[in-house]
Amino acid sequence: MKDYRQIAKEYGEGYARLREGLEAPLAGFGELARGAVGDGALDRKTKELIGFAIAIISRCDGCIATHARSVVRAGASREEAQEVVAVAIFMGGGPASVYGVEAMRAFDQFAER
Repeated sequence: MKDYRQIAKEYGEGYARLREGLEAPLAGFGELARGAVGDGALDRKTKELIGFAIAIISRCDGCIATHARSVVRAGASREEAQEVVAVAIFMGGGPASVYGVEAMRAFDQFAER
C-alpha cells in the first residue's frame, strides 16, 4: 500500500528543489494556487474537494496526496470525500475507480492524525 504521507513529503521536498532554479515562475504558480483555493463564492473546503476530484481523474499520486491532506485540513468529512470520489468515477470511468480507491486510502491516512 502506498504511503501518501511519504508521497506528499517527497513531493514537497522535490518542489522546494525545483523552486531553487525557477523562483519567478513558481512564485506566480503559488500566487495562482492561493487565489484559486481561497474563500470566495465557494469556500476553501469545496475548492479543495474539487481539486481532490481532479487529482483522481488526473491519476496523479502526488496530486492525490497533497489534495487529500488539504481536504482533511479543510475539515472535509469522510462522507464528503466519498461523494467527491463518486463524482470523479462518474466522470472518469474505470480508471477513476482505481484512483478513487487510492484517494480514499490517502484521505484515511491523513485523517488518522
